[in-house]
Amino acid sequence: MTRASGLSPTREGLLHDSWNGSQSKFHDDPYRFSGESDPRLDELEMNDDRPKQGILAGWTHQMFGRYQTAERRYKDRKDTGRGSPAGKHKARGYCSRYKIYFITTGVLLALFLIASGSGLFWVYKKAPKDGQSPPWYPSPRGGTVKSWEESYKKAAVMVQKMTLVEKVNVTSGTGWSADLCVGNTAPANGVGFPALCLQDGPLGLRFADHSSAFPAGVTVGATWNKDLMYRKGRAHGLEAKLKGVNILLGPSMGPLGRMPAGGRNWEGFGSDPVLQAVAASEEIKGIQDSGVIATAKHLIANEQEHFRQSFEWGLPNALSSQLDDRTLHELYLWPFAESVRAGVASVMCSYQLVNNSYACGNSKVMNGILKDELGFQGFVQSDWLAQRSGVASALAGLDMTMPGDGLRWADGNSLFGPRLTEAALNGSLPMERLNDMVTRVVAAWYQLKQDNRTQWPAPPPEGEGGPNFSSFTDDKIGLIHPGSDDKTKAEVNKFIDVQGKGNSSHGRLAKQIASEGTVLVKNEGGILPLSKKGSSKKRDAAAKYRVAIFGEDAGPGDGPNVCPDRSCNQGTLGSGWGSGAVEFPHLTTPLEALQSAFDSESVELTPLLSNDIPVKASPSLLHDQDLCIVFVNSDAGEGFEAWNGIRGDRNDLYLQKGGDELVQKVARGCGKGKSDTIVVVHAVGPVVLERWIDIPSVKAVILANLPGQESGDALADVLLGEVDASGRLPYTVGKSLSDYGPGGQIMYYPNAAVPQQDFTERLYIDYRYFDKHDITPRYEFGFGLSYTTFEFSKLTVTEKKPKSALPAPRLDAQAAPPAYSTDLPDPSTALFPPNFRKLKNRIYPYISSTSDITPGKYPYPKGYDQVQPPSPAGGAEGGNPDLYTPHLSVKIHLENTGSRKGKQVVQVYMSFPEGVVDASTGDKIDFPVRQLRGFQKIELEAGKSQDIEIELTRKDFSYWSRGLGNWVMPTEGKFTISVGASSRDLPVNTQW
Repeated sequence: MTRASGLSPTREGLLHDSWNGSQSKFHDDPYRFSGESDPRLDELEMNDDRPKQGILAGWTHQMFGRYQTAERRYKDRKDTGRGSPAGKHKARGYCSRYKIYFITTGVLLALFLIASGSGLFWVYKKAPKDGQSPPWYPSPRGGTVKSWEESYKKAAVMVQKMTLVEKVNVTSGTGWSADLCVGNTAPANGVGFPALCLQDGPLGLRFADHSSAFPAGVTVGATWNKDLMYRKGRAHGLEAKLKGVNILLGPSMGPLGRMPAGGRNWEGFGSDPVLQAVAASEEIKGIQDSGVIATAKHLIANEQEHFRQSFEWGLPNALSSQLDDRTLHELYLWPFAESVRAGVASVMCSYQLVNNSYACGNSKVMNGILKDELGFQGFVQSDWLAQRSGVASALAGLDMTMPGDGLRWADGNSLFGPRLTEAALNGSLPMERLNDMVTRVVAAWYQLKQDNRTQWPAPPPEGEGGPNFSSFTDDKIGLIHPGSDDKTKAEVNKFIDVQGKGNSSHGRLAKQIASEGTVLVKNEGGILPLSKKGSSKKRDAAAKYRVAIFGEDAGPGDGPNVCPDRSCNQGTLGSGWGSGAVEFPHLTTPLEALQSAFDSESVELTPLLSNDIPVKASPSLLHDQDLCIVFVNSDAGEGFEAWNGIRGDRNDLYLQKGGDELVQKVARGCGKGKSDTIVVVHAVGPVVLERWIDIPSVKAVILANLPGQESGDALADVLLGEVDASGRLPYTVGKSLSDYGPGGQIMYYPNAAVPQQDFTERLYIDYRYFDKHDITPRYEFGFGLSYTTFEFSKLTVTEKKPKSALPAPRLDAQAAPPAYSTDLPDPSTALFPPNFRKLKNRIYPYISSTSDITPGKYPYPKGYDQVQPPSPAGGAEGGNPDLYTPHLSVKIHLENTGSRKGKQVVQVYMSFPEGVVDASTGDKIDFPVRQLRGFQKIELEAGKSQDIEIELTRKDFSYWSRGLGNWVMPTEGKFTISVGASSRDLPVNTQW
């Protein structure tokens, strides 16, 4: 093998020909940087590893995404009851079906285009754009901050002793289903570094038995409770540790929620960067305090499922998120900065392109922003098959490839693995870069104290550690390398219950999160909370109080685990679908919880678990009721699965399965239109309620989000007043999808060979867009009702540090990165050992022949030899430490003026001065009307009050200057500080 070692040495990770095609709106200044580079960078020469262009299957969804291949699909996991292992993943082929569908669709599309003379034919002929993301080289070395110094020293000792193939083992996945976890690395046995297990995900442990199905991220965000965020992370991390998982693939903070119909918004915490940042950092602290490496994902601007990944939708390339530098920093990067500041040890790069450079091959994003500016000390791993080049992605900052396979699923043909070995030996990849890659991984392992053999026993055969479950079978005895031709079996599932017991039961925590993440948005006449004994307001004074439960969403359906990765909407909705979903150990339904909660001596409960009410056949089902409770939902998920025409992203914001019609029918017929109706919505995000929200008999509406395993019990506690209704909206509920603006719309059809998604709305997403355009939402961001009332008063601000335009100068490195010899080993040391048994599709670090190694001149990217200056916004984890210096103390007096104990979220918003001009560019700076900058959830007994203090930092008062490449605080004019219960209920304000 020559020069490139088969590593696709491509410009910034692109697999395309030289720049061509129509210009993007951001072409002249794609990142709003200082303009140090030519936007038409021709960074690397091509080789034949790039995908061939041609007529493909159009934009039809192809089920070719993460964890799904022509070689692998899994049968439904059957719900077998509380706590028992579900029936898991027996492989079944769908290769022939897939190929027939793919080819047929492509042929039909081609014939249509040719016959119609359509101009769409150019989509498959034009080469994509290139060079819109400026280069940033070389990749900064880790080990520069004090808090990681000891871990890097230990790592350096170990890495110094590693052979080349051991280094490659640590940085390369072994391939999909090569071992027991969704991601696996091989060990460096000579130095005692173990194989690592990487496992999804943000909601719980995917494919694991006897583990918890926690409420989804959107529900955690809706609690606005920092303590619960941390405790959820701690419990999640503990379960991972007890299952032998080294690296947990969560939390998710990308997508941020730019588009309310985005398929994976539910995995994150809401559509505001500060709310996302706080929740993510708290979960990371909890996970890593348990000794497990957390993963901040997906870096960056990964906001929709359509076209997110090459070939998943029939197109040869993923879409490109086109955004300027200020938008990136002030919105999408903010949660990642706080995650790095919290010490996160791993970051996952996303599938799509960022300014026409694949995120996992984007040197500006990984080298310049993440590792230099944010001072990230851990390792960058690819999303599963998101790596689209080899040497280029390593140079751009990728440290570990997952699951190890290259451009195709489960084929054992890695872009790292043996190609990384060859690239090091022929000089294509500098040893300094490879050494930093492996050191970052090993340092993260030491940082989380996973070298402690008491806490982390060695895997077999040396010990009893490693994963004690299999992602690929539920059987106790199973294949240890299920994706290969090896038939060796062992005990792969030990069925260890990691859910906690008694007061430490994670179910108790999950229930509290679900109840505090339940948002009451309408409560006319104080109909809620309900009494367990019903009400004296009933149609028949001599009869029991009659309550009817309507809707499929109230019941079990066919069980929560009936569809792969929860990829269907049936029964009560507790989770979205995809790699972020988990197997439910149980799912308490609303019906069973309410049957237990109501007093059967006083209340007659009638369930109809269907969205189709037979009113004509059985009119009494509606007409004889004193109260009707309707359950409806809206589902979505990751783009590799589809359900009922929903291909990841939702097609609209309406309720699914006839939910709107069900509510209308119940509301107008309950008690012949004279009884009250309560509506409960389980959903992955905002839903449009306009078709029925103003029907007079709809007295209460609850948005219960995605509550996880304790769904019913948590909801019953809120409905019956066992706990206060304390959830607050982590997003805006608009009156229509169009209310969210052009930037809030999913791109359902491609507009180029590489679909170009321009973030022209810039900072104006969700409530910021509503505020800017004076659009009245149905329910605003941060809104939620309580069963008691609160009063805000006595707002004061105290200056802790005066205004100044720029943060303090960047600090010098607090520690020195490890230094290693860059001498190349003899290529013969990297050969397969004699009599080595090579398993099919497994990825190894070895080479087959030394004749493959041909040193020579490598076509490094343009700008590779230009050492970039350190960012003035950097200097420590999370950025320049002075950005986090408190400048203002905000104090507010909160009083519970109601009749019962309750919880309120104190929300602090900031508005910038008017007329700000950036002195470096002369640009007039446009700001959102207001932006969330801090919050605190407070519980108060009736009649009690408390003073709350929230500090705001330099960064809170700064904007990103494209001219200076730094955060700038306006020093002229006055900032407005507003405090209240939501983004539009801010009764007290002052200025600074």
